[in-house]
Amino acid sequence: MGKILRYIAFNEHQELSFKETEKPTINTDECLIKVRAVGVNRADILQKQGNYPPPPGESTILGIEACGELVAMGDQHSDWQIGDKVFAIVPGGAYAQYVKVKTAHLIKLPENLTYAQGAAIAEVFLTAYQCLFAIAELKPNAKVLIHAGASGVGTAAIQLAKSINCHVSVTVSSDEKATACKALGADEAINYQQTDFVSWSKENKHSFDVILDVVAGEYVNRNISVCALDGHIVMLSMLGGRFAEKIDVAKMLLKRVNIHATTLRSRSNAYKTTLINAFNRDFYPSLEQGLLKGVIYQQYAWHDAEKSHQVMINNENIGKLILNVE
Repeated sequence: MGKILRYIAFNEHQELSFKETEKPTINTDECLIKVRAVGVNRADILQKQGNYPPPPGESTILGIEACGELVAMGDQHSDWQIGDKVFAIVPGGAYAQYVKVKTAHLIKLPENLTYAQGAAIAEVFLTAYQCLFAIAELKPNAKVLIHAGASGVGTAAIQLAKSINCHVSVTVSSDEKATACKALGADEAINYQQTDFVSWSKENKHSFDVILDVVAGEYVNRNISVCALDGHIVMLSMLGGRFAEKIDVAKMLLKRVNIHATTLRSRSNAYKTTLINAFNRDFYPSLEQGLLKGVIYQQYAWHDAEKSHQVMINNENIGKLILNVE
């Protein structure tokens, strides 16, 4: 039997516990990371609930992003070296002492960042970058609406959009989250518990070129109402429900609305490589200079993973929740 790997498992009751298995073996296009920190994502909770399985053939262990150091390389001719500090997205397996990663998906951890800070970047910034730039083709000075602006993806999207001088509005569930989003650069933060974003948009004669939506459900029609001519609506989750009733197709046609639905986890390795290379080209220098940052709400020892999940289920967090692996 190979070397033992300790990881966080879940059972049919969604309870977390430590288990052991063999350390992953790597192919020539892969490497092995000793995990120091893991970003908690809603995908982890959906997976343990049975609603979001990993892509076929991938690890069934929770966790889709990790930060740590390289301990093994499949290709000894790579530019990477053992001991390099890196972070990366993975299709699964990050809630463990070691995780295998496609070498082409590695991103160097800037020297000024901790492991926890690195774990707060990969999934949310690549998701936000994909939605805003790869899909919606965001241009400078555009008007952007980001639902769940205080989420991990939301806090990343605010920073990316503001970096090219876009006007950014967000929806949030509390005044505390509104303040946090404005501190990141959001021009308006609409507390949906107090103000309807459609009414706000009409009153302020404000329509949006790009809308990032994690809600779906009844928000689909409402997004169409506030979308600008030739605007883009990018849906990346469905926290408000999978069905949208009575979609106003006439309004869509009148505005020539572009509606996209996307995930990142299930994309091909080639797609992810292209996306990562583009992100590094456009924004890695900003990470090094501290102009972009992963927003961390709370850090936990990995044996307290259940606590972090409960915080996310309750929608308490502003930015990322991080597990430090021991």
